Amino acid sequence: MTSSPDAAFDAAQSPHLASVESLVSGLAGVGYIASRRIATALYMAVKLQKPILVEGTAGVGKTELALSTAALLGLPLIRMQCYEGLDESKALYEWKYGKQLLYTQILKDRMGVALSDAPDMDAAMDRLHGMGDLFFSEPFLEPRPLMKALQERAGCVLLIDEIDKSDEAFEAFLLEVLSAYQVSIPEIGVLKAETPPIVFLTSNNVRDLGDALKRRCLHLHIPLPDAALEQRIVASRVPGIEARLNTQLVSFVQSLRGLDLRKSPSISETVDWARALILLNAGALEGEVVRDTLNVLLKFEQDIAAVEPQIAELVRQAAG
Repeated sequence: MTSSPDAAFDAAQSPHLASVESLVSGLAGVGYIASRRIATALYMAVKLQKPILVEGTAGVGKTELALSTAALLGLPLIRMQCYEGLDESKALYEWKYGKQLLYTQILKDRMGVALSDAPDMDAAMDRLHGMGDLFFSEPFLEPRPLMKALQERAGCVLLIDEIDKSDEAFEAFLLEVLSAYQVSIPEIGVLKAETPPIVFLTSNNVRDLGDALKRRCLHLHIPLPDAALEQRIVASRVPGIEARLNTQLVSFVQSLRGLDLRKSPSISETVDWARALILLNAGALEGEVVRDTLNVLLKFEQDIAAVEPQIAELVRQAAG
């Protein structure tokens, strides 16, 4: 593919990317309440055409940031979920072996005719070699997420989710894609994106990532939000929630995060809890409804057991 510099900047010219402030406003319009720090990192990543590595604990909105960016800019989202053992064939491309086999059977009867007038064995082998090359061409390629992203002529959002779950060998393979937005396919050559994708890599810090990968990316760490920001997020995600209930439940969750728990509740669990309370017609926090729904916030029984004796006091503090 040939590059098209003009097309490469289409996303960057979106009115939502006129400034950091307009990006904050635009993300809010698609349901993502971004701090100025988050919006600034995203603004720079798009304008500078740099991948953005988003780190933080599970449930703070890393994946949602990529989804919301795609929605805001009207771009297709291509997602690649990482896992241990992920390799090039699953991430970039595979050959359509079934199609190759079918075509081989179809051409089998014709090979005799094609080789009948070959003057010698060397000439016949040359013709066979030419036929073999046909089976390793683009019509026989099965594109996987990375190739699909590079083939999107008008650009896309590429989400490489939980990169820390992949192996170091796969991380090294990504370097060419992230630095030049291209890949080398031995049988075909170099495949280069006409319009570089907007790339998000997310990490839950399961393992340390290599310096080479980090150098190619802008870095963004999304922490758990303060109470004011979390209330805005809940109000955005749970339309119609009463301000009183919103304030109380966020205060309760913030208190839980100060306890010694195996897993503190994340933003996504706060939102799920708010929806559960609305479903149960709760207008304010009460000990009984908190006790009945604590499993929405806490995912380990030992955490639930540790919190249950403190529910009355925590509810009192949240109501104050």
